[in-house]
Amino acid sequence: MSNFQFKQFAIKQTKSAMKIGTDSVLLGAWCPVNNNPNSILDIGAGTGILALMLGQRTYAEQIDAIEIEEEAYEECVENFENSPWSERLFCYHAGLDEFVDEPEFEYDIIISNPPFYSEEFKSQILVRNQARFQDALPFEDLIEAADLLLSENGIFAVIIPFKEEERFIDLCAEVELFPVKITRVKGSHTTPIVRSLLAFKRYELSVLTADELVIEINRHEYTDEYINLTKEFYLKM
Repeated sequence: MSNFQFKQFAIKQTKSAMKIGTDSVLLGAWCPVNNNPNSILDIGAGTGILALMLGQRTYAEQIDAIEIEEEAYEECVENFENSPWSERLFCYHAGLDEFVDEPEFEYDIIISNPPFYSEEFKSQILVRNQARFQDALPFEDLIEAADLLLSENGIFAVIIPFKEEERFIDLCAEVELFPVKITRVKGSHTTPIVRSLLAFKRYELSVLTADELVIEINRHEYTDEYINLTKEFYLKM
């Protein structure tokens, strides 16, 4: 699908290796914004969907994105320019290492749908590899950047495979980033947990309870929780 139409913006995705998927929509809709962010950073932007969703959900004056892959970067810029929030959105064509080399700024929200499939078979197509495999953006590098760039009251939000949750939380603890919200995602009531939505801050909660989100009751019959989470974005919700 070359274009994806949401309620308030459209995404062109002919060039980007990673097309619009449930993961990004979940993260963009779920990410806590209760710290009234003024500045947002999307790491590994792809089509720019996360930055655009947070453009819709917040009044942040500065929403930056970084994307290393050239064609995805070009598409992201186009999607930003064609959106209602174009004056607040900016995409850098850079790798994370270049971006953190000279940090000029702290961000109130840092959001990322990072590459994963750390040990599975790698496709022959390099760009899709880069978009999808963890060695293109190791969790350690992502967390180090979040620690460096996150403001004092900032929120760092990601979606990762459930099997990586414990390791990711441990890595964040090493830089004193602690989970403040955890939602585990299942496709249906009868399938196993596949994803973890995680949000971190610079202080530890005394009590943290994780919750669960189920997407479908039956094929294309969505749960009320999923509808309530995504209805501001999907046309048919």
